[in-house]
Amino acid sequence: MRDGSRIGVDVGSVRVGLATCDPGGLLATPLTTLERDEAGQRDLDRLAAIVAEAGAVEVVVGLPRSLDGGEGPAAEAARRYAAWVAARVAPVPVRLVDERLTTVDAHRFLRDSGVPGRRQRSVVDQAAAVLILQNALDAERATGRPPGASVRPGRPKARTKDGRR
Repeated sequence: MRDGSRIGVDVGSVRVGLATCDPGGLLATPLTTLERDEAGQRDLDRLAAIVAEAGAVEVVVGLPRSLDGGEGPAAEAARRYAAWVAARVAPVPVRLVDERLTTVDAHRFLRDSGVPGRRQRSVVDQAAAVLILQNALDAERATGRPPGASVRPGRPKARTKDGRR
């Protein structure tokens, strides 16, 4: 297991949930929720500042796949966001990891913990980011390899109808 804190990211169309972990990479914890700002990209600026302030060694972005492993518009949006993050935080590596059902699991966890429905909206993205990061940490501990796929900085090419780039 590599030492150093990491930042977990749950990308949504309205909000971006963030989580972090201890320097030993054992436990993910909620950090904050950023409001998306596609026009001014203030969310990306703030995320880059958080990565720098934390001295993070890696950023882990959730990739929302369907149950059959396919990718839809949400996955393409997450790939695009991850590429923008990679451009902002370079040379800190950014990785995409499978995040199937993390938002569903986050809602269930919050409900089971007694968090009222209205309050869930403000923290569910952070809870999903915790699940994304914790799954990545656990996978790395189990395999000895960084989780997911590396992201190159910049803007990814659009996919064709058959899923190729």
